[in-house]
Amino acid sequence: MVRYYSSAPAVAAALLLTSVSAQFVKAPTDLITKKGHAGINVRYKEVPAGICEQDPNVKSYSGYADVGEHEHIFWWFFEARNQDPTEAPLTVWINGGPGSSSMIGLFQELGPCGVGPDGKAYNNPYSWSNASNMLFIDQPTTVGLSYSIPVSAYQDGNFIIQLPNNTCPDYAEGTGTCGTYSKTDIGLVPNSTQGAAPNMWKTLQGFMGAFPQYSRKGFSFTTESYGGHYGPVFNEYFLQQNKKNVSDAIEIRLENVLIGNGWFDPLIQYQAYYNYSVYPGNTYDYDPYNTTIKNKWHNNLYGKGNCVDQTKECYATGRNDICASADQFCANNVEAMYDIYSGRDEYDMRELNPDPFPYEYYVQYLNSPEVQEAIGAYQNFSESSSTVSQAFSNTGDDDRESNTIEDVQKLLKAGVQVVMYFGDA
Repeated sequence: MVRYYSSAPAVAAALLLTSVSAQFVKAPTDLITKKGHAGINVRYKEVPAGICEQDPNVKSYSGYADVGEHEHIFWWFFEARNQDPTEAPLTVWINGGPGSSSMIGLFQELGPCGVGPDGKAYNNPYSWSNASNMLFIDQPTTVGLSYSIPVSAYQDGNFIIQLPNNTCPDYAEGTGTCGTYSKTDIGLVPNSTQGAAPNMWKTLQGFMGAFPQYSRKGFSFTTESYGGHYGPVFNEYFLQQNKKNVSDAIEIRLENVLIGNGWFDPLIQYQAYYNYSVYPGNTYDYDPYNTTIKNKWHNNLYGKGNCVDQTKECYATGRNDICASADQFCANNVEAMYDIYSGRDEYDMRELNPDPFPYEYYVQYLNSPEVQEAIGAYQNFSESSSTVSQAFSNTGDDDRESNTIEDVQKLLKAGVQVVMYFGDA
């Protein structure tokens, strides 16, 4: 959902895991195990009515796709409400980041429920599950409720610090963060969009094999923000896998790709921060910047050796060090200019920064023992994974075009409908 920026220490601060009412989580023992397609094991349980979905006649399931030795991808599925779910299409939703949980989309945007200030789930009458089966996936590993190697730990400032056992010491009790987390090892997670694609494919293979009744009709892939990278690259990978006739794998019959406010092309979109804010301007004629700020912004973007030049060099060389440096520079000296001087939300300039909406009561909800037991979770919930963000930052993935434009073209040539939707704020 959110792209992050700043220097390495500040990245950790910005990405400090949001875990409310954390506690040590026991490994779930009541999950059903099925072998999905492509040899992927899926562990799951039926979620009781009232845990998110309020209609007792609409089933939901949640669990894990075990895509690697230390790679366990969490998913949460909801049947279509207003039609026979075995005849309904299947829609996947993932948030962006990189490192943002798809529970953001589920609880704050388009899923069957939200969570109120009383800590209880309420019905969302506008859920996309009204018209489609919905599958929300936390990816890559360590994002949201997906885990690598579970460890007992607590948060101290910018760091997750491991504990020797499931006892919260007195020096950590005051943080309220003692609990179960994934080991903070960037070697256990992918470090690029291309690197994340195979496990997404494996997760879908596992789910479609375990639940063939929900995968009979068309398949749509939906995402936002960093999904401008994920959407094109992942789905082009799916098409290539279809051609390989992988043993025991099923063809993913992709019909639609929907991308909201996508981050596709950094060279173009970093310039858009200036173009929208300063010249030619925005649809709201909002211009709080003085001449000094405007000149500084222009130089940071177009000056010799600055953002545009560095991003072009990243595109030309593809080197991790060059792309990582370019991303740091552009994010801190171009994108951040908007955040620092506009006083407005980067995602909606009609709102102040920081924007208090939407509320985040769902974070505490997902960290409650009752809900974690009901959905079979094996770690505390976090909105964002600093491990994934740091891994992607090390390769400068954010500053790469990553063949996103070319992959959109390939999807269109393959007959896939690609929808890109944006607002004007």
